[in-house]
Amino acid sequence: MRIKSFIITLVLVLSCLGNPANAGKTIVHAKANDPKETLIANILKLAISKSSANETFTFKEWPETLNEARLMSMLEDGTLQVAWAGTQKQYEEKYFPIRVPVLKGLLGHRIFIIRQGTQAMFDDVHNINDLRKIKLGQGKFWGDTFVLKHNGLKVVDPVKYVNLFYMLEGGRFDFFPRAVHEPWSEVASRPELKLTVEKNILLIYPFAMYFFVTRDNAALGRLIEEGFRNAIYDGSFNQLFFDHPLTQDVLMRSNLKSRRVIRLENPNMSELTPFDEKALWLNIDELEY
Repeated sequence: MRIKSFIITLVLVLSCLGNPANAGKTIVHAKANDPKETLIANILKLAISKSSANETFTFKEWPETLNEARLMSMLEDGTLQVAWAGTQKQYEEKYFPIRVPVLKGLLGHRIFIIRQGTQAMFDDVHNINDLRKIKLGQGKFWGDTFVLKHNGLKVVDPVKYVNLFYMLEGGRFDFFPRAVHEPWSEVASRPELKLTVEKNILLIYPFAMYFFVTRDNAALGRLIEEGFRNAIYDGSFNQLFFDHPLTQDVLMRSNLKSRRVIRLENPNMSELTPFDEKALWLNIDELEY
């Protein structure tokens, strides 16, 4: 595996060096292998295009899918020039964060996968105290798990993601909170488990996915932030975000405006998070549907 990664890295480096005009202007980032990742990669390109950069950047995807630990390791060693990940205080201290939420904080909006026939259990849930009476499932090492436990929710936390669906179906817990773009495809791919999507509740906690660069590449980080903010305030970011098929599908299916909102605290968020800049965040009251 290390030899394979070395060869891939060498090919990418040589491809950059092979054209002197492009030397130092290539941004290698994670593989965009699903609609969400493709949207994020397009946001990165938009941000660069809206910056004051006086040179042309090219973009290359790393050809392999990376877990988060390897992603950040490859950012640190210079194999990748930009990474995107859910922020945490350790990342913001170690790397150079672009403190603009890439998806407007959408990933902090959670709806539930439940067993068919159990909707009535959730019809009586109106606040966090009601929700604390019902067990939920979440991956042991996920950042969300810490947030949910911090807020006093009962969490069953197996190590393996796939086990969560079978444990839910088997009654080990009663709901599985998912980011709003996830539950329908996850339920549809497991018809034998008789799961469904809960109809009425929206769990919201502060959450930001950021772009990160290394501290010695802060100049690139400042360009990304400058261009990102320009795109937000000239409307081009909202156009890209809300016109994207993934966003439109999520908003149509989830019906966020009509759901009962339960808000949680997220102690992982830095005091430097720009919560006061409302234009950076999703406001469900302003949605058309």
